[in-house]
Amino acid sequence: MEIRYSTHPQDAKYYTTDELREEFLIPQVFIPGEINLVYSHVDRMIAGGATPLDKPLQLEAGKEIGADYFLARREMGIINIGGKGKVKLDGEVYELESRDGLYVGMGIKEVIFESEDPNNPAKFYINSAPAHTSYPTVKIEISKANPRHLGSLEKSNERTIYQYVHPAVCKSCQLVMGLTILDPNNVWNTMPTHTHERRMEVYLYFGMDENDRVFHFMGEPNETRHIVVKNEQAVISPSWSIHSGVGTGSYTFIWGMAGENQNFDDMDHVSMDDLR
Repeated sequence: MEIRYSTHPQDAKYYTTDELREEFLIPQVFIPGEINLVYSHVDRMIAGGATPLDKPLQLEAGKEIGADYFLARREMGIINIGGKGKVKLDGEVYELESRDGLYVGMGIKEVIFESEDPNNPAKFYINSAPAHTSYPTVKIEISKANPRHLGSLEKSNERTIYQYVHPAVCKSCQLVMGLTILDPNNVWNTMPTHTHERRMEVYLYFGMDENDRVFHFMGEPNETRHIVVKNEQAVISPSWSIHSGVGTGSYTFIWGMAGENQNFDDMDHVSMDDLR
C-alpha cells in the first residue's frame, strides 16, 4: 500500500507538473492479478483497485492500518467497472456486473475478490474510510442508485450523477460514493466548480478511448493547476482544492468523499470571476 501525505495549499502553488502528479495522481489503479491501494492522509481515505484473474484476491490489513483485518475500523465502497465478478464477505457471495456497487460495513473480516472470466476480469474500484459503527452490507445496482440530472447541452455539461453510497440509498458512517455519466457530446464535469472544506474527494476517470485525455483542474480557486489524466487513472482532491475536468472525448468518473458530513450539496461554490 502506497502512502500519500497531506499537502498544504501554500506548498502546492510551487509544485512542478511532475510534483503535482506525484502528490495527487494515482497513475495505475488496476494491476492485473493484484490489489493496488493508496492510503491518503487526507481524511485517511484509501483508494485503489482489485483486479483478480485466475486466482481470488484477499484483502489484507497491513501495518499502514494497524489492525488485525482491513475493515476492523473501516467501511468500504466498491464499484465494478470491468467484467462480471464476485466479492465474498465472511463467506457470503455478492455477484457484481459492470457498474454494480457494494457498500461493506465495518467488522467484516474476510474480503475476497474473484473474476468470472480471467480474460475479461472484474475491476473492483475501492474507496475506504474510517468508521465508528457497523452498518449492513448493501448491494447497489446502478438501477437502485439515486439519480440526479444536472447541467445542460448548451454548457457542455449535461450529466447524470448516480449516488451509490449515500443516505438516500444506504447507511454509512462518513463515506459517500457514486458514479457520474456524461450525456453524449458533453465534456465538462463539475463546472461551475466548487470546494468543500468539510470533505476530501477522489475521482476515478474511465470509459475513455486510448488517445483521449481529461484535463483535471485542481488547486485553490485563485491558484488553479491541472493534471492530464488517462483512462482508469485517479486524482486525489484535498478539501481546499477545486475538482473539475474537461475531456477530449467521452468519459465516465467515480467520485468518493469522506470528511465531516454526508451532505452532497454542502459546497462552497466558486464564481467564474474568482477563478484564476
